[in-house]
Amino acid sequence: MRTVLVLMDTLRRDVLSCYNPQTEVKTPNLDRFAERSCVFDNHWIGSAPCMPARRDIMCGRYNFLERPWGPIEPFDVTLPQCLRAAGAFCHITTDHCHYLRTGGEGYLQEFNTWDYYRGQEGDPWVSRIDEPDNMPETFYGRVREQYQKNRQKWPHEEDMPSPKTFQSACDWVEDNKGKDDFFLMVEAFDPHEPFDVPDKYMEMYGGKGELDRDYFETPQYKRVSDTDLNAGAVDYIQRRYQALVTMTDHWFGKLIDKLDENGMFEDTMIMVTTDHGYFLGERDYMGKNYMHLYNELAHLPFIVHFPGGARAGEHAHQLTQAIDIMPTVLEAHGCEVPREVTGTSLVPLMTDPDAPARDYALYGVHGMTVNVTDGRYTYFRAPVEGNQPCFEYAALPHTIRKKMGSDCPEKIECGRFFARTAYPLFKIPCKRPAQIESAAPLAEVAQTMLFDLESDYGQKNNLAGQGLPEEREMIDLLLRGLEEHESPAEQRERLGL
Repeated sequence: MRTVLVLMDTLRRDVLSCYNPQTEVKTPNLDRFAERSCVFDNHWIGSAPCMPARRDIMCGRYNFLERPWGPIEPFDVTLPQCLRAAGAFCHITTDHCHYLRTGGEGYLQEFNTWDYYRGQEGDPWVSRIDEPDNMPETFYGRVREQYQKNRQKWPHEEDMPSPKTFQSACDWVEDNKGKDDFFLMVEAFDPHEPFDVPDKYMEMYGGKGELDRDYFETPQYKRVSDTDLNAGAVDYIQRRYQALVTMTDHWFGKLIDKLDENGMFEDTMIMVTTDHGYFLGERDYMGKNYMHLYNELAHLPFIVHFPGGARAGEHAHQLTQAIDIMPTVLEAHGCEVPREVTGTSLVPLMTDPDAPARDYALYGVHGMTVNVTDGRYTYFRAPVEGNQPCFEYAALPHTIRKKMGSDCPEKIECGRFFARTAYPLFKIPCKRPAQIESAAPLAEVAQTMLFDLESDYGQKNNLAGQGLPEEREMIDLLLRGLEEHESPAEQRERLGL
């Protein structure tokens, strides 16, 4: 059995024609891949943002109920670990810079081998004390000095990190053609910001247009109305994102061609998905993390080529999430699914379009709302005023670019807080979500919300607080989810439940 998992960071569902026939974004390679695969229409985010989503994939259970962004824990049972124990070879190639930062430890080391291509975002790579000579004089959003140094290292498209990641995957397939029993994870940071893309792709989408400044590739995570962005700048950043999706699609196509060329496509399970979406001006938002997990962020693409072309060209209606990837891959490889895994295997869907899967999906960012969908309704449960009690649980107390609990070491407890492990954990008071940098980190998620996706997919009409029986049903579903997924007990109090 062979499995290839392709993860493209920040790939919005609505740019793909298999989900949105009206899209203007050019993705010919993802389009032809979808035609040969099964398209999952009801795939939802789990833990957000980047590293929490990866721990969901690696461990087959939600990260966000217990801790924020962080490393693989010493008690985690991971997908590569299980596959390797059964004799499968596991390799990852990536340019996802967060793996090499504080809070991203331990993921790459789960694989037999790994490749990493440097330079994305603020990766501390090119070491020059002097300021780079390519800093723009006028710009919108943010400009990272370190990134400006890094980008001087790739004069051509093929030198850029995500293209090198896909080329590395092609080389790996060529070096291992004809081999069986492997798991290859191909993880491109693109189309995550900065939306850095060669001019030839921008020309497909109108070029610079009406941008009145020298540079705009990295938006601030703020409401558009709280920035200096004009309509031309919003239009420009949307087109930059579209252009980067097209470039990423081009290099993805090379991998699919290489698998075909070596006769390794048809009998390989190939999964294509993402970690989260992104706001590009919709609802007055730019970025992610600080707002409710509306569909622009939470309703995600998931396309699976099953071995032998099973269900090629079909759409699956079942609810799915990232935590379902681990049990699916393990079952497909003939491995036992560990008891710690709470995801659901999708292997039955290879042959039975009506096979049952999960009947709800939880999702969220640690310390913010906890959300649930049954596929018809989405329910966003806001925390009580003060957002307490709230704790972070970790054996390795690292989070995004910093250490957890450094502001309150005298209040940290240590004990055996999880039933699934005897490993001692730190229980760390959380006063503000780790991944939020704004001065008012919960301002945008203070309101509980309920939406009927059948009549209101755009989530404009909030039905919460009207005494509807559907809200009580969603609350019960949320409580059931917290119980079944072994949420820390104080989450209920924090959510006013």
